[in-house]
Amino acid sequence: MRVAAIQMNSGADVSQNLDLAGGLLRDAASDGCTLAVLPENFALMPEQGRDKNRHAEHPGDGPIQDFLAKTAGDLGLWIIAGSMPLVSPEGERVYGACLAIDDDGRTRAIYRKIHLFDVDLPDREESYRESHSMYPGDEPVTVTTPAGRVGVTICYDLRFPELYRTLVDEGASVFTVPAAFTVVTGKAHWHTLLRARAIENLAYVIAPGQFGEHPDNRETFGHSLIVDPWGRIIAEQAAGNGVVAADIDPEEPAKLRESFPALANRRL
Repeated sequence: MRVAAIQMNSGADVSQNLDLAGGLLRDAASDGCTLAVLPENFALMPEQGRDKNRHAEHPGDGPIQDFLAKTAGDLGLWIIAGSMPLVSPEGERVYGACLAIDDDGRTRAIYRKIHLFDVDLPDREESYRESHSMYPGDEPVTVTTPAGRVGVTICYDLRFPELYRTLVDEGASVFTVPAAFTVVTGKAHWHTLLRARAIENLAYVIAPGQFGEHPDNRETFGHSLIVDPWGRIIAEQAAGNGVVAADIDPEEPAKLRESFPALANRRL
């Protein structure tokens, strides 16, 4: 089973971002991939966070979702669609939502980002307040795909291992972690956290990222990668738009969990 992490440098023009995403998804399908994961904010990296509100869609209705449905159906490709703005109960803020689209173009699940990135980076004049423009979700989400049961997460969620244990308890054997990690936090923690989530849960991790400079003066880390359930990085790309692809065995997590029963030995 071949899967892909799609690395992008998205900007403020939605149509350009979708054109780029479409080309990379076609490349993934041509490479034999069954499932592809887009990065966080694949459709829009705006100059100001509140600009997302102008592009927020209702579930099942809007040009971004139309693009995803048509592309998935045309290519016969499952798409885990990084994150895009969906309407929230609070008008000025949006959900950061990750849609799971099957190979017929149907939406099978929607995950709304639970953990919002409200931090001041140590020793840096960088401050982020996602909660100013985003509304938090509150439900973990898993979805059954040809690659296995996928636990859907987004970026900052990666720092909260209890979420991943919840997803394992719901049957997840693969985690998707679309991200827009900053360069500072990426250099310090990206590889370590992704490998840890794979190792401690004996699960595959597919982690596509944004890379380079964006209209809001943020610089993202890239290094999109795929990790196997033993914590080995089996595919990675540091920078540039591209498709990071690898073959995975959907049965491998279950085999490892049986022979190395760390999850079964939990006591808390």
